Amino acid sequence: MAKALYIHWPFCLAKCPYCDFNSHVRETIVQSQWEAALLADLRHEAQAAGGEKLESIFFGGGTPSLMPPALVARLLGEAERLWGFAPGIEITLEANPSSVEAAKFAALAGAGVNRVSLGVQSFEDEALRFLGRLHDASEAVSAIEVAQRHFARVSFDLIYARPGQDETAWRTELERGLAFGTGHLSLYQLTIEAATRFATDVRRGVFTPLDDENAADMFALTREMTASAGLPAYEISNHARPGEESRHNLAYWRYRDYAGIGPGAHGRRCGMATMRHRKPENYLAAIELSGHGLVEERALTRAEQATEALLMGLRLREGVDCADLTSRFGFVRGELIDEGKLALHRDLGLVDTEGSRIVVTDAGMPLLDALLGDLVAGELVAA
Repeated sequence: MAKALYIHWPFCLAKCPYCDFNSHVRETIVQSQWEAALLADLRHEAQAAGGEKLESIFFGGGTPSLMPPALVARLLGEAERLWGFAPGIEITLEANPSSVEAAKFAALAGAGVNRVSLGVQSFEDEALRFLGRLHDASEAVSAIEVAQRHFARVSFDLIYARPGQDETAWRTELERGLAFGTGHLSLYQLTIEAATRFATDVRRGVFTPLDDENAADMFALTREMTASAGLPAYEISNHARPGEESRHNLAYWRYRDYAGIGPGAHGRRCGMATMRHRKPENYLAAIELSGHGLVEERALTRAEQATEALLMGLRLREGVDCADLTSRFGFVRGELIDEGKLALHRDLGLVDTEGSRIVVTDAGMPLLDALLGDLVAGELVAA
């Protein structure tokens, strides 16, 4: 049963050129209509995935800081009624660092949000313009400071390995980020995702992505600096003081059940994969017709579940425990892992083994996608 709940708010003021998330720009949003729809979807999901108290809730998007705080409070109140809240529940909301949204932080904290994740992305105005962000660097700094006054836990995102960026520039920017003393940072290399404006720009020669060698050097620098500052990487792109890790995201990476509501939201419950309608209008129509936003509810095979658990778990510094996976999914270790490839990559220093646990090393993390393709047993993928 789900102990984590994800709520997707699909609307943004503008679509960022690097973003491939399910986000939409709409001139008019009828808040009462969205409140009724999300509450209906929440009730439907609680019937299917209830039974245990929630340990984390995550409002993602889109830009959920555009939600009226009263709507956030209403959803949290209903979630608590339906599931119950575990002591010390983590309630995270993603926010843009604009002055307008920062002005809502006190009200959002009053609604029950106790952790905020800010999409800062850069402390340089030129980079923010390139990334299509609507805030400037001074607003970003102000938003972090306001968030630290209102929320017990604050995280923010930065995007590095941008075109033309060098190691010295990134060191300076990351030093500035670390100086705020937040307990969590999400530090992402700029990736060019298909079906984004940046993908089109690269095809047209508008800009050239940073080369892999420089990006790898920046990745190593990032790990070194965050570890020295007491925020070691606990996942490939996420860094936290011990105890400040995102409990909600750990539920994904440790392959635990979670409920997902709102347009395009995914979920995992009792061996089922759930997905909601992506387009806001289609989602609302589905709610009107059937009382929920589901477009797909599919039983996953044991092989699919085991593969997903491996692909998610190897992102973590703690890695995956093969004994746990064999117990959960009924495969022997050799059916999960290609032992020959594991031995090869261990000799190369890219992975390590600790008893039944497999861990990708710091040297292996920049090559994670290739390693995942090698380590997961071919028989499992084909099953």
